[in-house]
Amino acid sequence: MSVLVINCGSSSIKYQLLDVDDPKKNHSKSNDLRGLIEQIGTIVPDHTAALRMVANDVTEHLKKHKGTLTAIGHRVVHGGAQYSAPTLITNDVIDTIDRLSVLAPLHNPASNDGIRAASESFPDVPQVAVFDTAFHMTIPQAHKTYAVPEEWVTKYGVQRYGFHGTSHMYVSQLCTQWLHSEHQIIPANSRIVVLHLGNGASACAVKGGESIDTSMGLTPLPGLVMGTRSGDVDPAVFGHLHRVAGMSIDEIDFALNRQSGLLGVAGVSDMRVVEERINAGDKKAELAMGIYIHRIVSTVGAYAAILGGLDAVAFTAGVGENSSTVRARIAKGLSGFGIKLDDGLNRNLKTDPSIVKTISSATSSAALLVVPTNEELEIANQTLSALT
Repeated sequence: MSVLVINCGSSSIKYQLLDVDDPKKNHSKSNDLRGLIEQIGTIVPDHTAALRMVANDVTEHLKKHKGTLTAIGHRVVHGGAQYSAPTLITNDVIDTIDRLSVLAPLHNPASNDGIRAASESFPDVPQVAVFDTAFHMTIPQAHKTYAVPEEWVTKYGVQRYGFHGTSHMYVSQLCTQWLHSEHQIIPANSRIVVLHLGNGASACAVKGGESIDTSMGLTPLPGLVMGTRSGDVDPAVFGHLHRVAGMSIDEIDFALNRQSGLLGVAGVSDMRVVEERINAGDKKAELAMGIYIHRIVSTVGAYAAILGGLDAVAFTAGVGENSSTVRARIAKGLSGFGIKLDDGLNRNLKTDPSIVKTISSATSSAALLVVPTNEELEIANQTLSALT
């Protein structure tokens, strides 16, 4: 019995077939089948053609291993205020995802392309949408409501939704279990900040297993500095650049999403290259790193106040799991809270999927943890839960 997890981007499809009869194998990310199809729209004509390639790959694998496809789980970025849980896909759900595309124009249309194409390739297999925004539905009203005209909220849905929900949920669950096992902290009392640091980056304050605040908002643009996204800027920048530079809203929006962040400051979006340039004495790269770290430390500090203290800070995703430099700089910025890094553990870390690794010292006021995320496994689990 297997679940196919599909993550459609605007020009790529990442997929993974998970054996739900062998959860330990999935937990270790050692599954037999996973793949990535890129350059959709150029080398591959469209998502339908790409899904046919996925279908052929999956069908051959299941035939070889005498398996059955139980369900298909789709990562959908924006579920708006409508969806707080994994949802069996119907025509109405597809229509709603389409309507929400205005809030996630690069992501939601691609998800629906994948859903429609998967329906063609696997017409008898149930499909489930797992929304990035769903985990953040528990955020209190005062934390997610912007101080804007009421009509903007009621008529146009302007509020904080948050993203990376499946990753924040998965990582925070493992952290909660670790805190209970290692420090006897009751799960309902746990206070965790999860830092999902990849090309896209977000922070999430998790109290008692529930999201109570997160750095992304109406869209995935605000909050932390990212590879090509600015994170927080003064919203008046739109009016200012329109007046003094004659830029259109679309041009400014494009620049903030595609030409800003690390790329805008350092000229490169990959943190590994930024670190290489810092070591070579590049001042722009050092500035980019400084801005990046400052925003994260400021956010964790704010969340510590909101949570009423900190039990753990968890690092995950590409940068969080692999950059000892970024982790060390963040820990240094949080030293005023009594947080202490173990330099040896941090530098010599060997990540192991499903295993929470500690990089804080024994005298640290809160645990510093590295937790490899597994969004595909979380999507598969939520997909099955929607069918029961």
